[in-house]
Amino acid sequence: MSETFRRIFYLVNAGKIKISDHGYDELVADGIYVRDIIASVADGLIVEDYPDYHKGSCVLVLQTDRVGKPIHVVWGIPKGASTPAVLVTAYRPDPLQWSRDLLRRKR
Repeated sequence: MSETFRRIFYLVNAGKIKISDHGYDELVADGIYVRDIIASVADGLIVEDYPDYHKGSCVLVLQTDRVGKPIHVVWGIPKGASTPAVLVTAYRPDPLQWSRDLLRRKR
């Protein structure tokens, strides 16, 4: 587990979560429920980790909804802050753009 995801996991479990405006828009567009994202964070698999991103550390995580459908979730922590965990965006990964396991981008 990366340091970024470890911090995100702690914050989510502590209920210290914020959803960005863009995140809300994407959740609605793809029919994703916040409760599914929160419930599946413990089983998340790191896809990409950006500990030095200029807006604050963030991580792309493969999670699932309540029926097991895959969701890619970008979690972040604002630069210079220790809280909250920000759900930046979440979407259903396009299988044409990702490997079969949805952990690697196709070239």
